[in-house]
Amino acid sequence: MVDLLFVVARTEPRQYLYLKHCGADEPWEVLLDRRTGERRRSLRPPPIERRRMERRRHRDITQELQSSGWALVSLVA
Repeated sequence: MVDLLFVVARTEPRQYLYLKHCGADEPWEVLLDRRTGERRRSLRPPPIERRRMERRRHRDITQELQSSGWALVSLVA
């Protein structure tokens, strides 16, 4: 089971390869940030949410990716 996730900025491919190499035998996973930009394109508010609860916890890692080139996310509750 993977407990930690390293998310590496697209601008840091060497950091991605380094963490991937170092973590080959470790219980963590490394992935390259796939976000390309803001997803909402409409100025209209989103439709009413019908889910009773959030499926995922959200944490904004944008600032960490911009300042250090990577972010560490814990996957355990």
